[in-house]
Amino acid sequence: MATVTFQNATRVYPGSDKPAVDQLNLEIKDGEFLVLVGPSGCGKSTSLRMLAGLEDVNGGRIFIGDRDVTDVSPKDRDIAMVFQNYALYPHMTVADNMGFALKIAGVDKAEIRKRVEEAAKILDLTQYLDRKPKALSGGQRQRVAMGRAIVRKPQVFLMDEPLSNLDAKLRVQTRTQIASLQRELGVTTVYVTHDQTEALTMGDRIAVLKDGLLQQVASPDEMFTRPANAFVAGFIGSPAMNLGNWRVVDGKAVYGKAALPLPADVVTALNAENANAVTIGMRPEAFETATELESDAIPLRVTFVEHLGSDSYIYGKIEGADNEADRFGSGDNSETMTVRVPPETRVNADDVIYLRARTGHVHYFSANTGLRIGN
Repeated sequence: MATVTFQNATRVYPGSDKPAVDQLNLEIKDGEFLVLVGPSGCGKSTSLRMLAGLEDVNGGRIFIGDRDVTDVSPKDRDIAMVFQNYALYPHMTVADNMGFALKIAGVDKAEIRKRVEEAAKILDLTQYLDRKPKALSGGQRQRVAMGRAIVRKPQVFLMDEPLSNLDAKLRVQTRTQIASLQRELGVTTVYVTHDQTEALTMGDRIAVLKDGLLQQVASPDEMFTRPANAFVAGFIGSPAMNLGNWRVVDGKAVYGKAALPLPADVVTALNAENANAVTIGMRPEAFETATELESDAIPLRVTFVEHLGSDSYIYGKIEGADNEADRFGSGDNSETMTVRVPPETRVNADDVIYLRARTGHVHYFSANTGLRIGN
């Protein structure tokens, strides 16, 4: 096992002036499961490929343990990679696929068979060792790819969106298996995904990237409850956080017919920057019902109600939102709020309901920089 360290690691593709990964500084602990997450084009797969040796590093260094591997060839880095498309040899059996790298390395046949059988037992593949990949399901093929990595006993596992080719139900099942397996083996693992649900459920820590820049590194709980900036707040969580700019008037954040008192530390921070606006974030589950008479009540005109059995989601717009220059809602530049409520809640389209954000569940960000302000 080993730590992994990126020191100002930068990758600039030929013909481009903008780095795909820009001075990445990140330390991954020995035995840690770290998830790199972000939207398409953010640099997460490039970072993984730099670590694997499949992309050149144009600046900075990369270390595995105390060893500088920046200029070391991929085969000499003692890593094992699991790809999105499985990359299995169709003419070989499961056993031969899993043991192929060891065979190339000149490992004794008996040792290969021993390691393959051990990995197959862990992955529940013992009965499939003599089958060809075409006779397996997608989930089984992905487990074979995992087995091929396990038998090598590398210092680091690298996984590049390994679940993206699976259907939704199988993806949930397989992500649980991968997370449990990693904790059982204790191998340092770097896992790339665009799915923030995978990031929240699998990783010991999450690193969020945007446009090649690292935005935040934190545990899933901290990432969810204390996002460092508005981008992380809007990206992490499903459904997405309700997010947008509110006007600041007499110590209150105002949007349409809603007015929320601002904490003193937020008001102080705003006075030091732009005192006229603040970015407000509230997750769909952050609300409780209120009455029209309460001063901090948020009047929401309902446009649609979605019943999911265990929960219901109410979609709507804050009354008076049409008079605002900015949008406030769940998702990129959305004007529709999402509110999660108990399934027995009965609301109809075009009703106006009154909501209150629970104490401690409102997030404040600078409208200028997007950085978190206040506690």
